[in-house]
Amino acid sequence: MSTAKRERQRENRRLRLAADETAAKQYATRRRVKLIGIAAVAVAAALAVLGFLQRNNSEPEPEPVAEPAVEQPAEPASEPAAAVCPAVDGSSPRVIDFDGPHPMCIDPEARYVATFDTSEGEMRFELTASETPLTVNNFVTLARWGYYDGTLLFRTDPSIDIIQGGSPHTNDNRDPGPGYTIPDEPAFDLDPETGGLTGPYRYQPGQLVMARSAGPDSASAQFFLTTGPNASRLDGQGTYVVFGQTDDAGLAVAQSIIGLHEPGGALGGAPSRDVTVHSVTIEET
Repeated sequence: MSTAKRERQRENRRLRLAADETAAKQYATRRRVKLIGIAAVAVAAALAVLGFLQRNNSEPEPEPVAEPAVEQPAEPASEPAAAVCPAVDGSSPRVIDFDGPHPMCIDPEARYVATFDTSEGEMRFELTASETPLTVNNFVTLARWGYYDGTLLFRTDPSIDIIQGGSPHTNDNRDPGPGYTIPDEPAFDLDPETGGLTGPYRYQPGQLVMARSAGPDSASAQFFLTTGPNASRLDGQGTYVVFGQTDDAGLAVAQSIIGLHEPGGALGGAPSRDVTVHSVTIEET
């Protein structure tokens, strides 16, 4: 690709991100105004009720004294976020609930690396943006919203050599997810004999893979990491989208995590101590 074309693409992305950030700020302002208005109505209603009770009480009680406001620490947004792209440097406020799937926030022709900073070490995954742009866009955008920050790698299963994570609400497989699902990539076939879906993916150590339920188009945010040859037992399904690959150093960290496995529970087991994903950061070149 020519340098001029690349520069035009970068400038278009910059302008798009600037517009998205402006829209996000406007959304936040409208939301604050709405909350202030609701609070004012609630206070007015409470004062009206209090005045009525005082007028009808033969021995009026002293008026209550309002408690001073206490500033609370920052929490993830409690309302779904508008469909805008987050800041590419990860500086957007953390959001874990969304109105729907994200817009296309990546350039499928660019190179993306996702770095997992965990309590057991760092893993870097080269993402397959050109082969699976919808899946990579979803993961990159969630990561830039801070969706995965502070979450647990809650499942280990040596029988299929996987580690599972990506559940900020509950830190288990029952997490409700971000509020949407994404299309299968590619669309999978239906096996006429079993009635189940079949796909083209094959599994080997060191992959970053989307988790999903049995139905079509059911992936959203949960993921798993493959750590050994037993992951190939999933080849018969082939419907878990592979969208990243780590190097030897990252695989060593993943293998050390599955080495903490303790059996138990419906999903096969979990690490013997909490393994926390402190953050997932995205490099784009």
